[in-house]
Amino acid sequence: MSRAVLSLGSNIGDTLGYLAAAVASFGDSVVAVSPVYRTPPWGGVEQQDFHNLVMIVADPATDAAGWLRRSQEAEQAAERTREVRWGPRTLDVDVITVDGVVSDDPVLTLPHPRAAERAFVLVPWLRLEPTAVLPGQGPVADLLAALPAEDIEEVRDVVIG
Repeated sequence: MSRAVLSLGSNIGDTLGYLAAAVASFGDSVVAVSPVYRTPPWGGVEQQDFHNLVMIVADPATDAAGWLRRSQEAEQAAERTREVRWGPRTLDVDVITVDGVVSDDPVLTLPHPRAAERAFVLVPWLRLEPTAVLPGQGPVADLLAALPAEDIEEVRDVVIG
């Protein structure tokens, strides 16, 4: 059984709709989905806040390349364009980790090279899995505790409904 942690974000258009459609696109592979959080943009590009979530997926027939492909298909379904690095987007799906693999493959580096620095990944992941470990980096709780307090405070719950 292959198991992956994916981080999803959206800040253009129907952000909650894009996130919901992306989660649905993974079908029976979805094991758990975090609540949605509102977070400021990361990377220095002036833009709207993001809606983010983390989900855990598992499937015996999907390997790391398959999780990347399925993530890219979800982005394509949301008509994602890649005009500016770290710029606004309808949907961004990052593969954070797959089966504890550590790899520097340039097509899919695992774990995601900046996951340990991103409160918008660590906060929702920790909520899903209090004992989660980012391979090669350590317990997610410890990584989150090492971030600046303001980074963590900027990850705000979104009330839906």
